[in-house]
Amino acid sequence: MQNAYTPDDVMIREVSPTPVAIMEHHGDPARIGATVQRFIAWRKAAGLSPKVSATFNIFHSDPRTTPPAEYRMDLCVGTDRPIDPRGEQIETGTIPGGRCAVLRVVGHTDNLEPAALYLYREWLPASGEEVRDFPLYCQRLSLFPEVPEHEAVAELFLPLK
Repeated sequence: MQNAYTPDDVMIREVSPTPVAIMEHHGDPARIGATVQRFIAWRKAAGLSPKVSATFNIFHSDPRTTPPAEYRMDLCVGTDRPIDPRGEQIETGTIPGGRCAVLRVVGHTDNLEPAALYLYREWLPASGEEVRDFPLYCQRLSLFPEVPEHEAVAELFLPLK
């Protein structure tokens, strides 16, 4: 995975609002794997595979500065059809449209922290841009095990004013 980024790696993109079904992970980041497994099982049962429905993560908390019990991240699937929660706590929502700084990460996308830190610590202060009132999120364009881990692709979106 690339750990060194430059301003040329960041694109400003206008994105459309995206309706999503959301499964919230609230609690210790060490237990995200269990939430991911529940999310995958729910998606399969709902017929919302990654091949036909976009996958997103919304990062409400920084795991380095948030107490584990208060950590929050949303696992999302893009869909505008009615949702059957099938026994899970699934909500509908929308990832808002607007301007975003976008940084593509290729390979081993299970750790997006270096890319997120670059966006916040280096790119944002140098860009003159300001963040909007929506958290950093990512779209997982290709996922392991559908592709080899070194070929996984995610795009980080930093919403801008």
